[in-house]
Amino acid sequence: MKAILQRVRFAGVEVEGKTVGEIGQGFLILLGVEQDDDEKEAEVLANKVAGLRIFTDENDKMNLALSDIGGEVLVISNFTLCADCSHGRRPSFIAAARPEKAEPLYEYFCRKLRGNGVAKVEQGVFGADMAVSLLNDGPVTIDINSKDLKR
Repeated sequence: MKAILQRVRFAGVEVEGKTVGEIGQGFLILLGVEQDDDEKEAEVLANKVAGLRIFTDENDKMNLALSDIGGEVLVISNFTLCADCSHGRRPSFIAAARPEKAEPLYEYFCRKLRGNGVAKVEQGVFGADMAVSLLNDGPVTIDINSKDLKR
C-alpha cells in the first residue's frame, strides 16, 4: 500500500461539483492499493500514519501527532500511485489492485485510522473523478510504502 501524506491546514474533495469530504488541520492522504496488499498492510500503514509526529510543538520542532493536535484526515483513493514508469512514456498500472480488492482495503484503512483514535476521517468517493483542494502546511509531504514498515 502506498500513501502520499501531506500535512495540511485544510483540505476538501468534490465530486461533480459537490463537496463530499472536508477537513481542517491534519493530513490529506492519497492512498494507492497494490495487487499483493492485504489487511495487514492497511493496518500497519494506518498505525504509522496515526502516530506520525510531524506537527510542530511550542519549540517549533516536529514532535506532535494527530491526536496531540486534534487533527483530521481526508483519505483519497488513488490507483495512479501504483504506476510503473520504468519503460516508455506511458505508465503501466498493472501493479494496482482491481477495484473489487482495492475498495475494501481502502475502507479498512479508514476504519483502522478511526480505531487508532483519529476522531474525524473523511473520504473521497472510490473510483470517482475527484477535484481535491488543499492548503499544504510547511510544506510537509511524506511518501510511505507499507512494505517498508516494520511489522
